[in-house]
Amino acid sequence: MAEKVYPSKPTPIGAAPANPPFPATKAQLYGANRPAYRPQARRRHRRGWCCSCCIFLTLLVLALLFAAAILAAVVYLLYRPHRPSFAVSALKLSYLNVSQSSSTVISKFDLNVTAKNPNKKLVYYYGPITISVYSDGVDVGEGSFPSFVHGTKNTTLLKTTIASNGGGGAIDAAPLAKLTSDMKSKNGLPLEVKLETKVKAKMGSLKTPKVGIRVTCVGIKVSVPSGNATATASTAGAKCKVDTRVKIWKWTF
Repeated sequence: MAEKVYPSKPTPIGAAPANPPFPATKAQLYGANRPAYRPQARRRHRRGWCCSCCIFLTLLVLALLFAAAILAAVVYLLYRPHRPSFAVSALKLSYLNVSQSSSTVISKFDLNVTAKNPNKKLVYYYGPITISVYSDGVDVGEGSFPSFVHGTKNTTLLKTTIASNGGGGAIDAAPLAKLTSDMKSKNGLPLEVKLETKVKAKMGSLKTPKVGIRVTCVGIKVSVPSGNATATASTAGAKCKVDTRVKIWKWTF
């Protein structure tokens, strides 16, 4: 009786043979048939979020600046604000002495300052005003004005006494020699008056924050009197400049 021959099942393409040869090949050990590993690209969601945030903040700042510019333009058109002006209307010197032994100054001045508010709709609120009088950089007297309210289209006359009792400390030799020489000069002693204060403005029901200002007046000359006489300074050529002083953290501009 003849043997029946059964055909073998074909091996699927890509499949390992049922009985792999021994020993195993490298392909079998390391899984050569596995697909190669490909690292996936990192997602960039975080970078995209940061970029969007920066764009948003930039647009927000630009919008705020644009709104502030529009508000400033509206305020200017409605109120036409102008800076106040100051002038040294009178200055009298009672005495000015320099102590050579202690290198200090003893003095007394009578000072009148005229403040003008040219605005029709702005009221200024001044805090206490400190005054310093200098000659060639040497402090020869100090004083103050009290706080006051400066109404619209108003001119206010401020009067005070400036004095120095030598308590400001010793003066260096070079400035002291220059001051002594100017006191004897026929051209008179040059003086510089500085005022510092803080002021805020009121426009209708709106009040601004306080802003520091400095007023510097130059072009003043006075002859030093002798004895009990009083000398009147020449203020015809005096000019006063008003500067704002904005303080940001530790710095004043």
